[in-house]
Amino acid sequence: MNSTAQQRLAARTTGMFRALRVRNYQVFTFGRLISGTGVWIQRIAQDWLVISLTGSAAALGVTTALQFLPILLFGLWGGLLSDRFSRRLLLVISQTAMGVIALGLALLTCADQVEIWHVYVAAFLLGVASAVETPARQSFLSEMVGKDLLHNAVSLDSACFQVASLAGPAISGVLINLGGTSIAFALSAASCVVVIASLWLLRPAELHPHVPEPRAPGQVREGLRHVYGHPSLLWPIVLMAFLGTFAFNFALVLPVYTADIFHSGAETFGWLTTYLAVGSVAGALGAAWMRRAGLPLVLATALGFCVVQLLAAASPSVWLFGALMVPTGALGVVVHASATSVVQSTCAPSMRGRVMGVYNLAYMGGIPISGPLVGWVMERFGARPGYAISTAVALVGALVAAAAVARIHHRTHRTHRGPGAADYPSSSSESKPSSS
Repeated sequence: MNSTAQQRLAARTTGMFRALRVRNYQVFTFGRLISGTGVWIQRIAQDWLVISLTGSAAALGVTTALQFLPILLFGLWGGLLSDRFSRRLLLVISQTAMGVIALGLALLTCADQVEIWHVYVAAFLLGVASAVETPARQSFLSEMVGKDLLHNAVSLDSACFQVASLAGPAISGVLINLGGTSIAFALSAASCVVVIASLWLLRPAELHPHVPEPRAPGQVREGLRHVYGHPSLLWPIVLMAFLGTFAFNFALVLPVYTADIFHSGAETFGWLTTYLAVGSVAGALGAAWMRRAGLPLVLATALGFCVVQLLAAASPSVWLFGALMVPTGALGVVVHASATSVVQSTCAPSMRGRVMGVYNLAYMGGIPISGPLVGWVMERFGARPGYAISTAVALVGALVAAAAVARIHHRTHRTHRGPGAADYPSSSSESKPSSS
């Protein structure tokens, strides 16, 4: 059965795993699951190594900031590379770079020669590789499954990441306990080899590769104008910028609440993290079950995500707080997967890499800023008010986006086929809006 027949059959079926009927996506998903697990293994090993070398929380914050700083600096150009070159080749190159970085850390730690500046450099280089890999991977999904299965593929990709977020830290902890961080870094490097092998095992004849954009001046600006000129792209990206900066700060909120509000230790922190992860996996699978994603779903889940966190901020007991982490995780993944699907499906195919570069810049570019900012607010006003204030800012952003979309939607319907009509193509459309 050829690729087109596979995709048509899968699109007609129901169920949350329908994109896995496409053979190339099966192979890619296996590699993605291994890759995600390797990323989490390395992340935990890297954090533990920083603490072991310095004993400083500030050094850990610097490492995190360095890893996400390249998204701010190079994210837009990473998206441009995805439009100008083979996305499959970019994935192979970026995964090779990630494997070399992990292997370097493994050798340094094994020889007991590692210093903190080595970790800083490795974190920054890993961020550079991620700035290329992320938009290439996101854009590559449509080349494997086509437009009708894109939302399902995006949701299952999120589910893989969430499953990896459960398995990776546990595996990393066992490896560090058995043989130190060098073994964890070595296994992370090996996971990159598996991913590269899975990419080479894809059948090129069953892909729908994009036509690479020729080099021309002003292509990054063209991508920004494309986003700004289409509200169905602009407002989901603005929304995710607010959520990414002010509402996805669980790495900070959970340990602070565990220690300062509930006066508990590592066991409670582990349970709260597990509740959040379980909700995230359930949300990803729920999003995969839906056949389509649209702006109403994105906006509704964003509002629910913020409201549930406001309730969690005021929770009087650790049990209620933990229970609320389940819907928090679920809604957070649904809004992220749905927004990603809507943006990918709505943008012009020739602009997909650059648009995803803008999307990732908005969603992840604020991480180097949000952690210190939200941390300062929680220290200045207290953990509960700080969490509530940051979530309230995200809620205001969601309400602004919802109001803007409703106003434009109303104007579009009132004028029937007026100029705004092109701003709301179906989320399953592959060709609209135009790239002009």
